[in-house]
Amino acid sequence: MEHLSHFRSLDELIRALERERRLIHALFQDRKRLSFRYDLARELASKRDESIDFLRRFGVIRSNADFLELEDVYLRFFEEVLEVNEEISVASVKESIDSLNNAIDYYRSESNPGRKYGYLRDVKRMLRNIALTTLRNVIDLKRNIDNTYKNEPTFAVKKKKLVHLDEKRRDIAALINECERLIDVKQSNFFMEEVMDVQLKDIVTDVKLQLREVYHNLLELDRQIINYLNLIEYQNRLLQKVQKLKYLRDQLLLDTNTDVREKLSTRNPIWMEPRPRYSLKVSLSMLRNSEDGLKILHDVANGKVNNRLRKGNLAEALTEDELAEQQQISKMVDVGEVKNAFMASGDNLFHFVMNYSGYRMEIDEEAKLVLFCQIASQYLDELSITDEFCQYGAIEYPLIYPITLTT
Repeated sequence: MEHLSHFRSLDELIRALERERRLIHALFQDRKRLSFRYDLARELASKRDESIDFLRRFGVIRSNADFLELEDVYLRFFEEVLEVNEEISVASVKESIDSLNNAIDYYRSESNPGRKYGYLRDVKRMLRNIALTTLRNVIDLKRNIDNTYKNEPTFAVKKKKLVHLDEKRRDIAALINECERLIDVKQSNFFMEEVMDVQLKDIVTDVKLQLREVYHNLLELDRQIINYLNLIEYQNRLLQKVQKLKYLRDQLLLDTNTDVREKLSTRNPIWMEPRPRYSLKVSLSMLRNSEDGLKILHDVANGKVNNRLRKGNLAEALTEDELAEQQQISKMVDVGEVKNAFMASGDNLFHFVMNYSGYRMEIDEEAKLVLFCQIASQYLDELSITDEFCQYGAIEYPLIYPITLTT
């Protein structure tokens, strides 16, 4: 038997998993079927054969003929952390309840305050672990029930799996009852009288509420399993009938050995029949010799009967003036040009804008105020806004100068 090594520290384990994360990721994704060949693993490993031998020697992967797969301890760890495990283990909850009983006994027997507090801390940790593990088991149970009913192709296997999952449901419910009985009856003195710890009492309250919620979910799962089993039985009986009818039809015994045709004749499943469409053909003599027929022909010719035959109204052709290239020139003030002239003027911005003579168009005071605000907002980094204010009619404005002048 090959001697397995072990990781000497958590850092060494994390480094090894990080170094071979591509291979481990691929093995985990392919965990449902034994099809991960050694040649493919060599392509994903960082050092090919050396990396595979290292992981195999440290118990991360194992060989199975020409295939590789993750060891169970790592597979279970990844599935539990990612919450994708299909196996529902109630043994861990049972072990936690037994460990909780032992920790309470140790607490009562211990006289050293430090070690006594250590056992109390173990009790708190185990209570949280029982609630968390039970909740995860119910979530996994719900997912497995749905996946089994929807994805399992064989009726017999599907039924057995659902019955097995129903047994798991009963085991979880029994463990919940046992945990509640331990808190309320078996160890009630410990939780209510012996230990005057506020945190423990809060934990007990939270755990009991979580277990009660989980128990209600189990009742809903019970109804769901019963419904699925009934549907399976119905589908199985229906499949057997169809298979038997097909056999009789293939053997040309359908009419003589069954009353299928008689049963079908008594039914009228109109909703399954296509809607009939009757094409009405107009008499040619009526179209030729009657006024109504001539009107119909006239309407058809004009496209009034069928919208698909109706020609749309065409727009008039565009004139040469409309097709000719047209230009529209809008006069605008060059903000950058005015700003550059202001930077060289030495005046304050408001006075400069109001009295600037280089405008190439006539603008009113309102447009000059807009220009003042544009320059002040767009070129804020190049301007110095002082704390002094002046009045211009009903307008109060700050004195703004170029930064080069103030410095």
